[in-house]
Amino acid sequence: MIRKASSLFFCVVIAINFSCEQKIHTSKKDTMTKEKKAVVYQVFTRLFGNTNVTNKPWGTIEENGVGKFAEFSEEALKEIKDLGVTHIWYTGVPHHALINNYTSIGISNDDPDVVKGRAGSPYAVKDYYNVNPDLAVNPENRLEEFKALIDRTHKQGMKVIIDIVPNHVARGYQGLTNPQGISDFGANDDTSVAYHKDNNFYYIPDSVFRVPEWRDGYLPLGGERSALSDDKFVEVPAKWTGNGSRMAQPDYNDWYETIKINYGVRPDGNLDFDVLPEDFANKDAKAHFDFWKDKEVPNSWDKFKDVALYWTNLGVDGFRYDMAEMVPVEFWSYMNSAIKMKNPDAFLLAEVYNPDLYRAYIHKGKMDYLYDKVELYDSIKHIMQGHGWTDHIPKVLEGLQDIEHNMLHFLENHDEQRIASSAFAGDAKKGMPAMVISATSTTAPTMIYFGQETGESAQENAGFGSPTRTSIFDYIGVPSFQRWVNDKKFDGGQLTPKEYKLREFYKRLLNFTVQSEALTGAYQDIHFFNKEHTNNYDHRVLSFVRWSANEKLVVISNFDSEKSYAFDLKIPANIITEWQLENGTYLMEDGLYGAEKELFVIDGLGHVSIELHPLESFILKVKE
Repeated sequence: MIRKASSLFFCVVIAINFSCEQKIHTSKKDTMTKEKKAVVYQVFTRLFGNTNVTNKPWGTIEENGVGKFAEFSEEALKEIKDLGVTHIWYTGVPHHALINNYTSIGISNDDPDVVKGRAGSPYAVKDYYNVNPDLAVNPENRLEEFKALIDRTHKQGMKVIIDIVPNHVARGYQGLTNPQGISDFGANDDTSVAYHKDNNFYYIPDSVFRVPEWRDGYLPLGGERSALSDDKFVEVPAKWTGNGSRMAQPDYNDWYETIKINYGVRPDGNLDFDVLPEDFANKDAKAHFDFWKDKEVPNSWDKFKDVALYWTNLGVDGFRYDMAEMVPVEFWSYMNSAIKMKNPDAFLLAEVYNPDLYRAYIHKGKMDYLYDKVELYDSIKHIMQGHGWTDHIPKVLEGLQDIEHNMLHFLENHDEQRIASSAFAGDAKKGMPAMVISATSTTAPTMIYFGQETGESAQENAGFGSPTRTSIFDYIGVPSFQRWVNDKKFDGGQLTPKEYKLREFYKRLLNFTVQSEALTGAYQDIHFFNKEHTNNYDHRVLSFVRWSANEKLVVISNFDSEKSYAFDLKIPANIITEWQLENGTYLMEDGLYGAEKELFVIDGLGHVSIELHPLESFILKVKE
């Protein structure tokens, strides 16, 4: 459910100038800054370079293929960089539970009864000090192959992000390459009690774990039986499941493949750690780091801090934290401040879905960015599906004004349905105006999911789960993206004309966002002003202005997939004054495709003649 933002300020018409004392939003950053917006490219690592098109449901790695670290070649990374990308989030890097035999290099087999899919969930991590062996040409040398990928990425001028999942680990967790002095999760736990502050897991004493009762036609591996696929998994005593289930036999819909991590929160909810004073919401990472120096913290806190610092020391530039709101905010203060002491520029992104927790996890938890899903993404998706009005978007932006820089925007990620899928919009082109708005409305980073730029529709039945989301659980190919990979030439040689044109749009938009100074500056909505004062302006259209000392932009998009709109867009008098424009004519150039338009300033009010075709957008820059 979307939280209602603060009430919108409505302007008053004064005489014929339509003067409007609208609110001007400015970034927390100085508008004179030369810092630009970040663009995160999320790529599901094992799918990126896979050119196998078999796509057999529940197919093995031999049948359906898998991509490798090595396939992020210099050529591939250069093309990603040229798309306008500043950071790559390599999803699925830490070694997670999977169904493949690596016993020859000392890795134990995983039990299909506690693995989702055949390739396994990247969020059921089995070993935090090594990487997924599927991704290496030589699995025994897998960590060195990933280090080489870090170096290649850095040489192309991009930063590296990987996942850390502090809320839970795989049921079969087994660290094979732990640094000296580091023990496995649970290795020193007292399993005779349900809870102890320094236990890494919660236990159900005198119980035996039982696998869920499968239903709805589901069977592990699609029903394939093996020595391990026998509806049994040995775990005595049983542990709490990752989503908090305290049942020795979790439900089929629980995160049954994972174990909940104990952060010093007792089963009754009481806390065995110090709580941050309220004023620490206003203190920097150094103050948070110093606060924890003399505090005794639960063992799990140290274990995950060690994990994060290990990868930071290997050259990883940031982390995406899974289900961060299920872990106490004090832990994030402890770990994130330690990371910032090692790398002040670390990019720390968290998955938090409760808007009431946003500010605590940003200010007290020292997160740089949170997913803007429940507010902006859900609103835009509703509009793309033809249900909502664009009126809601300025209200959302108003409600998040104080943390706008911290709310990362996206239209796709591994958890969400593909835009082109029938369950979302059914047409990748419907994402074009939405992406313009998502990428340009705030100073926050923009994220794009691999295949979004080629219009991937995710229709394949991979095995576990269902189509509309590109599978993160099974070995599979991504058809439209494979056409861009083009037998590992990474040149788009097999893209259809429609796919090629879509990718060119994303390339133009993302490159504009990372080069624009105005997009790190001020914002003002002009949508409601034009709804009141402009004929033929519609609720399927959205407009706002962005500016800095050296750049002035008018952004306008049409979400309607069938109808064009022609009107005299008006720029309110307070903006004309802010921009120091005298009465006269000014040339404007579109940042997407270069079209030129004229801005007429008459009696202090701006006028731009606009004709918007279906799904068309303009980012008009005033040329002075």
